[in-house]
Amino acid sequence: MKTNVLVAGLVVATVGAVLVYPTIRGNAATTPPHHVVAPVNAKRVEVVFVLDTTGSMSGLIHAAQEKIWSIASTLAQAQQAPEISMGLVAYRDRGDAYVTQVVDLDRDLDSMYTKLMDFRADGGGDGPEAVNEALDAAINRMSWSQDQGTYRVVFLVGDAPPHMDYQDDAKYPQIVAAAAAKGIVVNTIQCGSMSDTVAPWQHIASLGHGRYFTVEQAGSAVAIATPFDAEIATLAAELDGTRLYYGSREEQAAMAAKVDATDRLTEEASVPARARRGAFNVSAAGSANFLGGRELVDDVASGRVDIAAVPSAELPASLAALEPEQRNELVAQTAQKREDLKRQIATLAGQRDAYIEAQVDEAGGAAASLDQQIYDAVREQAAPLGLEYEDGPRF
Repeated sequence: MKTNVLVAGLVVATVGAVLVYPTIRGNAATTPPHHVVAPVNAKRVEVVFVLDTTGSMSGLIHAAQEKIWSIASTLAQAQQAPEISMGLVAYRDRGDAYVTQVVDLDRDLDSMYTKLMDFRADGGGDGPEAVNEALDAAINRMSWSQDQGTYRVVFLVGDAPPHMDYQDDAKYPQIVAAAAAKGIVVNTIQCGSMSDTVAPWQHIASLGHGRYFTVEQAGSAVAIATPFDAEIATLAAELDGTRLYYGSREEQAAMAAKVDATDRLTEEASVPARARRGAFNVSAAGSANFLGGRELVDDVASGRVDIAAVPSAELPASLAALEPEQRNELVAQTAQKREDLKRQIATLAGQRDAYIEAQVDEAGGAAASLDQQIYDAVREQAAPLGLEYEDGPRF
């Protein structure tokens, strides 16, 4: 059996279209990302994972890097195919290399993922950590939307209690009260069994109208390698190659940065992680992460843009040197290739899901897994906002 209960923690949630990828910052204020305007009636999910990155959390960070795309798929699979934005706060403690590092909410999971790939466990100790400062960054320094119909949620993941002895920071009761006023749910996931962590983690979840979970020190997310992963990962890379970005110099530069992030994850992420991303990108909610903004093939196919009206200077180099008829032909051929690749990936993704379901059943189910606990929290908390989850977590 190829079932592995991996150390896992998480961070996530995820995706829609973006124009610029997020940046990791220390304690300086974050700059809101430039988002694509969403349809008026679109459902949205905004998730921030607040992740302890001290030395004891190394296994959890690795698992988060492996599982983020399946978590994104879990969040995106509501019947309403919500647009998903994700943000990250990594935290340690004063005296470490950093106190917090912030990746602002954005719908570009590719770029966010490359930031997550840089996280390493180090520093900290056996005592309290800078939990208050991390929560403050999550609630007050993220670009949360003002739409009251958006499901906004924080998952605090760590093993040590907050410092309550620092005199110059806001304390979690005040911070979580601010979160509640903004309609942000706060869930807590305690890794390990440090007794001093139980009471504050439970209190934070109670104040944040969220859930309190306990998992093994490194978490317990289900990760299953399948015979379909390598082919899905290869086809997903080919699908990435069908993107043609256009627009002003600044717009094309923003999309070039997204392509760079995609190239890096293709080179460095594991085959199963790339397969999870490929399956996510061909879903209704994942297409925006795949496309980004100002993508010519999709804009022409949808009728939003007439290629003849685009100045040559704003076309990608592969098109600018062609005659108008050749441009139309190349875009049409690329669109057909894209649809063929998406169909192949979707078919393999379905076979992958069936394989995983059989493996999970053989292992006795995954009721106690972190995947299931996050899914249960999301299903319960998002329901009042009109988001319906029925199919269980994605692995």
